[in-house]
Amino acid sequence: MNILHPVSSIMTPNPICIGANESLAVAAKLFKDNKIHHLPVLAEGDLVGIISKSDFLFFRRGFTNNEGEKIEEDVRLNNYLAKDIMTTKLGKLESTDRINVALEVFNENLFHAIPVVEGKRIVGIITTFDIIKRLAIDAESHASYDVK
Repeated sequence: MNILHPVSSIMTPNPICIGANESLAVAAKLFKDNKIHHLPVLAEGDLVGIISKSDFLFFRRGFTNNEGEKIEEDVRLNNYLAKDIMTTKLGKLESTDRINVALEVFNENLFHAIPVVEGKRIVGIITTFDIIKRLAIDAESHASYDVK
């Protein structure tokens, strides 16, 4: 991986997003159905926040086992909105920013995902997993095997 390449070369384009006024029940379904860990939050198409799966699970207070608690959880998920738990102070990158800039942001802020924007519109997301995946691909393609 060339860290001087733009983040657009390794980002996930067009990430799955949620509206700021959508219920957390929608967020639960998006996390479950798409196996994602970060959910950008939009208001009128503009990026206004992000919900991490960790923040979402903290809101849920873990998993419930008895029926009474499940009903209470369903009520909470349907009555709270994405904007109620989203993080609003975001690190953002533009698609032309270099991968080394993303690495610095990850290192300094302990983020695990950075939205990639053009203006206020999200065009992608880069995660620590994207970087690890690219490093693994590069290592595999550069591995030499001595077969004797």
